[in-house]
Amino acid sequence: MPTFEFNYDELPSDQELSSQYFHLLSAAKQVTENAYAPYSNFRVGCAVLLKNGETLVGVNIENASYPVGICAERSALSSALSQYPDETIIAIAISYSSPEGENNKAAFPCGMCRQFISECEHKNKQAIPLILGAQQGKVFIIHTVQHLLPFSFGKDDLVI
Repeated sequence: MPTFEFNYDELPSDQELSSQYFHLLSAAKQVTENAYAPYSNFRVGCAVLLKNGETLVGVNIENASYPVGICAERSALSSALSQYPDETIIAIAISYSSPEGENNKAAFPCGMCRQFISECEHKNKQAIPLILGAQQGKVFIIHTVQHLLPFSFGKDDLVI
């Protein structure tokens, strides 16, 4: 039976990150304060680093009509794609804060965000590392979203 395996980096804290990734994750942690999460109190922040050196951030925005909300990853990536449509995405950092939790376990992107990031990788023509960390604790580096979304749906799957 075929299996799917992948390698990732697991670091004991953000102090072990490269300077570039440390600053990106710090931006994601900080922007969690701007999240609009009155229903879940689960505040997510995302920071996107572009090749030109710009860092764009986004937060989750909840809505009483639940499907209307948006995740932090898609919020930040939408800003990046809107403001810098031809710029390459170098890395994405995701963090969260929750007053009810310990804030020490990394949160991974939901399926919809994994698909969205997959499309960004396709547009970039290169992998986009994901740096995942809570307010404290372990940090994970996933080298491509394809590791979190094997058999993803993409342009080549569209039959016209």
